[in-house]
Amino acid sequence: MATKTAERPRTIKPPKVKDQPLFIGGKWQDSVSGKTFATTNPATGETICQVAEGDKADIELAVVAARKAFEQGPWGTMSARDRGVLVNRLADLIEENQEELAALESLDNGKPLRDSLAIDVPASVKCYRYYAGWADKIHGKTIPVDGPFFCYTRHEPLGVVGQIIPWNFPLLMQAWKWGPALATGCTIVLKPAEQTPLTALRVAALAQEAGIPDGVVNVVPGFGPTAGAALSGHKDVDKIAFTGEHTTGQIIMEAAARSNLKRVSLELGGKSPNVVFADADLDAAVDGAYFGLFFNQGQCCCAGSRLFVEDKVYDQVVEKLLKKAKSQKVGDPFDPETTQGPQVSQEQCDRVMGFIESGKKEGAKLLTGGKRVGERGYFIEPTVFTDVKDEMKIAREEIFGPVMNILRFKDVDEVIRRGNQTCFGLAAAVWTKDISKAHRLANGLRAGTVWINCYDVFDPAAPFGGFKMSGFGRELGEYALELYTEVKTVYVNLQ
Repeated sequence: MATKTAERPRTIKPPKVKDQPLFIGGKWQDSVSGKTFATTNPATGETICQVAEGDKADIELAVVAARKAFEQGPWGTMSARDRGVLVNRLADLIEENQEELAALESLDNGKPLRDSLAIDVPASVKCYRYYAGWADKIHGKTIPVDGPFFCYTRHEPLGVVGQIIPWNFPLLMQAWKWGPALATGCTIVLKPAEQTPLTALRVAALAQEAGIPDGVVNVVPGFGPTAGAALSGHKDVDKIAFTGEHTTGQIIMEAAARSNLKRVSLELGGKSPNVVFADADLDAAVDGAYFGLFFNQGQCCCAGSRLFVEDKVYDQVVEKLLKKAKSQKVGDPFDPETTQGPQVSQEQCDRVMGFIESGKKEGAKLLTGGKRVGERGYFIEPTVFTDVKDEMKIAREEIFGPVMNILRFKDVDEVIRRGNQTCFGLAAAVWTKDISKAHRLANGLRAGTVWINCYDVFDPAAPFGGFKMSGFGRELGEYALELYTEVKTVYVNLQ
């Protein structure tokens, strides 16, 4: 992903989807309880299909299948190179089915099809291919030690890993989780978000088609308090990886500690400062700031949701942003002209509207937007607030919607101090032509990623994760392999 407008796609019709079962041990099956839940089209509020609702009993079956595949199946004895071939084959199949997957993503999540086609699917393919290349390059070291001993380390797969992904980038977050887990030789139980299970299940079918052995990947849609809790607290799960909201991350950590002290990695929320200095290329900064907040309907954990603009150019930047916000087309995700789709659910839409009301009540100036769009679906106008103060709710809490807050600042020291005045630390950005100033902010801002004169630039080779309550552990890059391996030390007596 990067600050680049998606190309206008050819027209693709929304797919018709049949009811969806669980995927456990290579088999498609109903939930043990027989219960289902509806997954909804956020553009219309209508039901797309019914999905089997997994809970504790289904998680148990999936963990047993994953354990068997890890310890008894061909996955554990397969060469690393052959694992890499299978992951590459999965990437090829995702690419071959890109239009179907993009359409499923836009139908279930609401993001414009142009974005699903240009960003989500290609980024997922790149991620799988990157980790396919790592599969046969994960190795330890030989260590010179005292005495007549040969000492070496092995990097071994952790075992069965539970993975819980969010609804904002379902296909891509699945790739971020599955890529390193498969490359290292782990087996997986995935719980997709209940709002967006469709692409996760379709990729499971493609994984089976690619030849990944039964039980290596298992997909159990369900709800957090049932399926998610059962996975987080399962005594035979060796690690849990979660992307989502920070209070849920705290619950998962508690469950992991109580069960078996399983490994935990968390990629949580953010309230990222995006800093524009007067000496920046203002047109580029405005484009980057708009993309950094409004991309994916504002539903990005790293969204630049606190836009700090230097006092000297504040009015100029506000004017440019206002013009850009008013030019957007909010509507049907399958319309090639649409630039902003709906929020993912009624619940999320109501939450965002609550923040907008809070901003108005606390004295922020609403320049544009702030209203629902249309009579059905969960659409919200691109919304811009100025005269925002640090203590306002909209400046402190993660909104996760198309609401831009613009704050004034006067100098470098002030903006570093205010930028760090948050419990989060996922990302930050700075726009300036002064390289010394840029690096001063990159060093001073407490965030896992800092972009200089750009925003939302990602590559599977570069790590991503947060400081403070934005979580811990790094996804992507070589760093992610550490999340899925144990280091074993071996001594050999040479006498």
